[in-house]
Amino acid sequence: MPDRGEAKRQVMLDAATEVFSERGFVGANLDEVVAAAAVSKQTLYKHFSDKASLFREIVDQIGKQVDGALLELPDPATIEDVDAWIHTLALRFTRLVMDPKVQRIRRLVIAEAPRFPEVADAYWKGGFDRVLGTVGEHFRALTEAGKLRAEDPQLAANHFAGLLLWIPSNHTMFSGRPDVVTDEELQRFAKAGAEAFLRAYG
Repeated sequence: MPDRGEAKRQVMLDAATEVFSERGFVGANLDEVVAAAAVSKQTLYKHFSDKASLFREIVDQIGKQVDGALLELPDPATIEDVDAWIHTLALRFTRLVMDPKVQRIRRLVIAEAPRFPEVADAYWKGGFDRVLGTVGEHFRALTEAGKLRAEDPQLAANHFAGLLLWIPSNHTMFSGRPDVVTDEELQRFAKAGAEAFLRAYG
């Protein structure tokens, strides 16, 4: 279990995520973060040197959460029904990336990329690009096991993500509402994307 200091730090990160998501970087006020986390400013500055470092930490944490959820994929040898597995993976992947918290941070990172290009680059490399690498290596192993036909596994991983996320992610980005797409719609997009992927690579 995390110690009290780590637990308090997480509370501050969660509060800051909400404030930054609502206000953007420029509009975010650390007084609001302090109030939402029920801590003192002294406590906040003990963990984060300034607003920029707090923003960087939020982005880094979200990227790691997305990647961590997909790190443990099953051994291809244990997958008996690859079609069923691709459908399962598609729904997991879609729900993970379309999580409202992830989408809010994604929009924030895009908006603040000119101000914090290094943060945007780190988010891409440590988050979505790393996830695609994990999925690509999984597709490589499935291909080597004779269960997929992905000559370029990394390209296949990008196709997989695009088939699943093009509609809901764009709808979310342009609407400004991270919850605009329902879970029922996500299930439909995941199912259709998995079927299209299997027609190409199954």
